[in-house]
Amino acid sequence: MTRDDILDAAAQIFSQKGYHAASMQDIAQAVNLQKASLYHHISSKQEILLALLDRALDILIEHLEKVISQPLPADEKLRQAMRSYLQYILEHRDLASVLLLEHRSLEPQLQYRHIPRRDRFEALWRDIIQEGLEQGLFSCTDSGLASRSLLGVLNWTITWYRPNGTLAAGEIGEQFANLFLQGLMIRKVEG
Repeated sequence: MTRDDILDAAAQIFSQKGYHAASMQDIAQAVNLQKASLYHHISSKQEILLALLDRALDILIEHLEKVISQPLPADEKLRQAMRSYLQYILEHRDLASVLLLEHRSLEPQLQYRHIPRRDRFEALWRDIIQEGLEQGLFSCTDSGLASRSLLGVLNWTITWYRPNGTLAAGEIGEQFANLFLQGLMIRKVEG
């Protein structure tokens, strides 16, 4: 039994039951350990939650940094980042659900450890939008507001997406990217 096995099981349980309804006994049973043996690997449910939040953000930051490092115009970086992010959170829904829905369950004394990672992740999205502004590709007055609205759209998808639905995650990501980059308005060609 490894720490990763425990975290995987905990992500699934937190996703299904919610952090507060899940117990250490639930996690121990899922990995075939006695509750006392679980404490040999993990000191508390809060430690598990923080580890899951860290894991999710570290993976997402790594994915996003790979997209950002490509020599592409900002609009294509944003399109790829949106598709990649949506694909990841929909393929890893348990971990994504914990990150997006259970972060508020982290006790205040552990928030200070989580917030810098979260801020780093959000800053990467702002950086792409700021790059687009500097390249003359985007038009917005607040890159922070734009990135938060973009993340709101992407993040909420985990609540309604169904793998057996009419659109695959990549297709949804592409449509979101088109919507965000092009908007809803029809542009009339002068001439």
